[in-house]
Amino acid sequence: MNYFLNYSVYIFFGILPSFLWLQFYLRRDVKPEPKSMILKIFFYGMLLTLPALFFETIFYEKIKLLNLSPFVTLVLSMFVGVALVEEFLKFLVVKEKILNDPEFDEPVDAMIYMIIAALGFAAGENLLILSPLIRPVFWGEIFKISLLRFLGATFLHALSSAIIGFFIGLSFFEKQKRGKLLTVGFLLAILLHGFYNFSIIEMEKGSEILIPFSLLMISAVFISFGFKKLKKIDISHKQNI
Repeated sequence: MNYFLNYSVYIFFGILPSFLWLQFYLRRDVKPEPKSMILKIFFYGMLLTLPALFFETIFYEKIKLLNLSPFVTLVLSMFVGVALVEEFLKFLVVKEKILNDPEFDEPVDAMIYMIIAALGFAAGENLLILSPLIRPVFWGEIFKISLLRFLGATFLHALSSAIIGFFIGLSFFEKQKRGKLLTVGFLLAILLHGFYNFSIIEMEKGSEILIPFSLLMISAVFISFGFKKLKKIDISHKQNI
């Protein structure tokens, strides 16, 4: 019985941060997406945490062999080994499962599905991080970590992927521009993801929390603008038909 309870608490707090943000962002979609599609993309996002961990570990081991300075090693690890790998894998879910699907029928869907994939990924990441704490004595610690990741890493995943989704949405009616727009989206998402991770590490060394907090707030404002922009593009296109 305790075994079942321990795992129930662990799974609940691992998925809860993603579930709360998912509910928030799904309300931004005037035309709700099918629940089956939401669950599928969320689940695929969760599964990709394992290959992400594999690629990140391989990258870090290869970088160490170059005998670079600790600072350069950290920068390459944060921006390439983590940010680039994770943003690409989250995008891969949407590219393979959504972009050619009939359900992808309005620009804002790109942001919605990128966020869903990202929150699935974050949920999988949360479960991996919390897994060593599956004992009753650590329930308080599980709650604390879950709360911190709700405010930080889980939110970051949603925002960085939403940036890519925004630029995909901009190309909805002009697919010939998708390559260039995707490049911009990926660059911004990787910079956000990388700088956030880097600032968190520096914060642990004694720096202020202002930098990661500012990055999230500025990005959240941009994403809010992005939703409004894509909805206007869709309405304008329909009026011109």
